[in-house]
Amino acid sequence: MGPSPTTLSKLKLGKLRVVRRRLLQRYEHQPYVSCLAGLYGCQWRRYQRTRATPGDCCCSKLECVSFALLIMTFCLTLVFLYFWSEAQNDYNDFDWFNFGNLGFWFPWSVVLLVIAAAFFSYVTLLLLLAVCLLSEGQKLYLHWGHKIGILVTLAFSIVATAVLSDLWSKEWTTLLLSFQVTAPYLHVGGVLLLTLLSWPIALHFFRINKKVWRTLIMGLYLAVLCALYLVPLGMYSPCLKKEGALGPAPALIGHRGAPMLAPENTLMSFEKAVEAGGEGLETDVTLSYDGVPFLMHDRTLRRTTNVQNVFPNRTDAPAAMFTWGELETLNAGDWFLYRDPFGTAWSLGPEDRAQAQNQSVCTLRDFLELAAQRGKQVIFDLYRPPRGHPYRDTWITRTLEVIQNESSIHSHQVLWLPPDLRSLVQKMDPDLQQTSGSWSPVEELQQNHIVQLNLHYSSMSTEMISEYAAANISTNLYVISQPWLYSLAWCSGAQSVTTNSPQLLYKLTRPLFLMTPDEYNLMWVLTDVVSFILILIIFIFHWWRERGLAFCSGSKPTLEHGTYSKFRTGELEGVGRRYPVFAPWLALVPYEIHVHTHAGTNPI
Repeated sequence: MGPSPTTLSKLKLGKLRVVRRRLLQRYEHQPYVSCLAGLYGCQWRRYQRTRATPGDCCCSKLECVSFALLIMTFCLTLVFLYFWSEAQNDYNDFDWFNFGNLGFWFPWSVVLLVIAAAFFSYVTLLLLLAVCLLSEGQKLYLHWGHKIGILVTLAFSIVATAVLSDLWSKEWTTLLLSFQVTAPYLHVGGVLLLTLLSWPIALHFFRINKKVWRTLIMGLYLAVLCALYLVPLGMYSPCLKKEGALGPAPALIGHRGAPMLAPENTLMSFEKAVEAGGEGLETDVTLSYDGVPFLMHDRTLRRTTNVQNVFPNRTDAPAAMFTWGELETLNAGDWFLYRDPFGTAWSLGPEDRAQAQNQSVCTLRDFLELAAQRGKQVIFDLYRPPRGHPYRDTWITRTLEVIQNESSIHSHQVLWLPPDLRSLVQKMDPDLQQTSGSWSPVEELQQNHIVQLNLHYSSMSTEMISEYAAANISTNLYVISQPWLYSLAWCSGAQSVTTNSPQLLYKLTRPLFLMTPDEYNLMWVLTDVVSFILILIIFIFHWWRERGLAFCSGSKPTLEHGTYSKFRTGELEGVGRRYPVFAPWLALVPYEIHVHTHAGTNPI
């Protein structure tokens, strides 16, 4: 015969009591806690650390200040790391800016990113250790060495942010633009983090007796949580589009060619840009002393040629003060291999390396011939020669002569960007596509026969791009080399972008972030609701457990895995009176709680 129904009921009731007992017990995972305390405060021995007793704060006043400083350092370091990682699009400009000021090449941008990532990892590890110790009910004690490390990290974050804000304030615009792509993912990550933090917060909330501390902890936590829940209400992104509303991908214009694959402003660079899918080519034009337009971005030849070896006494002389015969003797490619400005020279094969090493300064005529043969549009900045130059007052007409008489390119392939003497240029060659480098009212642009805008990506605006497109004025954004920024330009409706990485952007078949408004609202609401339910369950569980442990006073229960700290009589009694909001749950908790002792199972 099998067991009777009464026996089965008793067995089930016994199992439920065992489960209830285990939920009420506080396990001290000795090896785990020892590791945490050792890494956080160098307290490797058990007698060196203390457990937070019910009703007490989790740490002393000094350690509270240290913990608050740790949280602040974590936040500031996170902001700086995010800011600098999103600025990767402009790392090359930052490094060359330092080259111009310091006189030597060094990848400062990457080094700064590595340092920021190292400091952030260090602070994140300390914060994670602190949260785990709090979750185990341990008192915090931060070793003095870590306190110094936190101060160093904090100082680095503040100084680096202040210096970059002063020298490169436009990058904050890039940061704001990045939120239009990353905000949904940051929201989900932030909600997940606060949901995980609810465990130690709930534990200490129900164990602290002082109402001031309880109010402060809960008030701060709820304020941050509610703000995070509601953040999506203020989010805007052009990548939230209805199905089928996304336009074609922006055309790619190679910025000085393909400068990640070849030395900038050389024929090799432009050939690589065409091979990578570029539909246009961008460059910079300077006139030599004897009137030959050539390609050079900088005012001097020092950065992209070996002028310091060939003409050591003229290293800092203006590039326009060299004759074409002198410019022909310079090497314009070797620097690319040994400076490796984008960290991509390693990807070149032996043939490409040999070709790059032998590049020379390129003339405007050769550049236009390449574009004409490949059927590509061109756009260029034209620099006026310095004072004392023979062509200082005729630099525009000389450039037009090359376009009209010395090359086979069609005028309609040229996006004419220089604003000087625009009326004269229109009379001399009305087929040139007049291009403006600044925002202006549509009526003014139409009066000046402007058909294209060439704008910095920081001025990206979906509304303005749409307004100009309605007037048959296209918009080109420069310089966009990161996929997330290209995705944003795509969603904003830009017709083309100037890029350092056509070989990378050409592979994108859709924006990195693209959702319908309904899909985004579903993701947002679902994330918040699931988080709220989990946090509520965690708080109810801790309230229930602390309420049950209030009846364990007066004994010292022990476990298979270690000894419990003894609770003082009456320490946690009156939980229901202190937290009346949980009073309805009191009836659900039995008054008889069993714990394991060395002698067996005893009712308390």
